[in-house]
Amino acid sequence: MFEPVFLAQQVLNGLSFGALLFLLASGLTLVFGLMRIVNMAHGAFYMLGGYIGVVIATLTGNLLVAVVAAVVAVGLTAFVVEVLLLRFVRGQEMPEVLLTIGVSFVIADLCLAVFGGDPQNLPNSVRIPGALMIGDFAYPWYRIFVIILAVVIGVALALVQTRTRVGAVVRAGVDDREIITAMGVNIRWVFTGMFVVGAALAAIGGTIGAGMQSILPGVQNEVLLYALVVIIIGGLGSVAGAAVGSVLIGLIDAFAKAWIPELAYFTIFLPMALVLVFRPTGLFGKAA
Repeated sequence: MFEPVFLAQQVLNGLSFGALLFLLASGLTLVFGLMRIVNMAHGAFYMLGGYIGVVIATLTGNLLVAVVAAVVAVGLTAFVVEVLLLRFVRGQEMPEVLLTIGVSFVIADLCLAVFGGDPQNLPNSVRIPGALMIGDFAYPWYRIFVIILAVVIGVALALVQTRTRVGAVVRAGVDDREIITAMGVNIRWVFTGMFVVGAALAAIGGTIGAGMQSILPGVQNEVLLYALVVIIIGGLGSVAGAAVGSVLIGLIDAFAKAWIPELAYFTIFLPMALVLVFRPTGLFGKAA
């Protein structure tokens, strides 16, 4: 149980699952940070991206094409949801939450009708083959690729936030919407853009994640639950918090399932409960 090979495998399992959670949670926390919306349809965007990615990957045999197709389809869906629905309830917290829950149900039912109820995964032909071999230790290259991809996207998000004009506008929109509007920035389209970006990150997570775990009816609720735990621990609106929270939850989940599987969910929610008690804003969150 404490052998080096076992420990290394569980650490990498936790990091790869944490990387997948980061792709999901980073989009969710960005949307909350700017729009103050806990988007309950985010898990459905993940599921839709996963289904589309699997279908396109099966047809083309190309993972990059599958990811692009999923991002475009889910991004367009998010654009329609934001422009035609969410704009009409802007600033009304309960209607926003209920509306996104309704959108999640609609997307889930449509996916069930179109793609069926059988679990679906990326075909082996589009996954990175083989495994990293170090003595007795072996670990799939595909999972290592997921970790690297999450790191690259996380660094890109951080650079955009801190080094570009777009990032400055987004930060200003978070801090003081009235001032940034008075400066001539159309904050409504900034909202729309961030909502689409958040959905696109979920779509990437869904497609890439389909190579690690099945896409099937109900997965949207499970991944959304994990993502909410991550952003509560990390802090609503913080990408750095999403990264730290994802790694923490990923590692806890991996070791809990290996050592105490009957208490796996308890070990996930215990850190969240402790954070809510001792630091309600999260590890990296700011007080309102």
